[in-house]
Amino acid sequence: MTSENGPTRLCPLVTPAAAANNPPYHHSKQDDDIDSPVAVPPTTGNNFLVTSPYTTSAHLLDLSRLDKPSQLLARALAILQPVRDDYATAPYVDSFNWPAVLELLQALSCAEAYSWTERRFYVILFRSRLKSTADRDYLHELDAESHREAVDSGGLLKYWFGSANANRENLATCIWRSRQDARVGGTGPWHRRARNAIEGLYEEINLTTLELVIGDAVEGWRMAEWSED
Repeated sequence: MTSENGPTRLCPLVTPAAAANNPPYHHSKQDDDIDSPVAVPPTTGNNFLVTSPYTTSAHLLDLSRLDKPSQLLARALAILQPVRDDYATAPYVDSFNWPAVLELLQALSCAEAYSWTERRFYVILFRSRLKSTADRDYLHELDAESHREAVDSGGLLKYWFGSANANRENLATCIWRSRQDARVGGTGPWHRRARNAIEGLYEEINLTTLELVIGDAVEGWRMAEWSED
């Protein structure tokens, strides 16, 4: 089907996720599957969305504070999950179900009749190796409170962390609306405590910043080193 402006896209059916433990079903983009449903992560009501391993109210993202594209991406990122066990050391892009996330983003944009134009987002990776003597309870407290600060500042669309492997290596990542949001979100007292605790907790920690660029109509995406262009 075409129009004067080119092909008219048929939207896949978008349905609420049936249960938190059920794997989401994603539209395959094949013409004969155009009516396949796409599972949409539910909000908790009042526009609040679970976007991290922390699920109490202080850690929920308030979608009403975000622009439409950031709202849509945050909802799509709710299904982000690793696709391999060695994510702590494996290439970042290959470690997660990014194609499924972008497929859901395209479906959400289509279902809400939102015309997506190219946009980029700020991505941070933390690769680390814990000290054998690290106080993991304190680490958890630092992480949880730092996340609360970041959510309260606005603009944090997703936070994920894994479990340390046998070598005490791990990966954590966050996706922000912009670099400026990330700067503001990292200025609180708990972030300062976390930075001051690095020497006592980690043998090694490396931070990498990337850009996630999502093209027009979510037809393509790429991830590369962050640039200030």
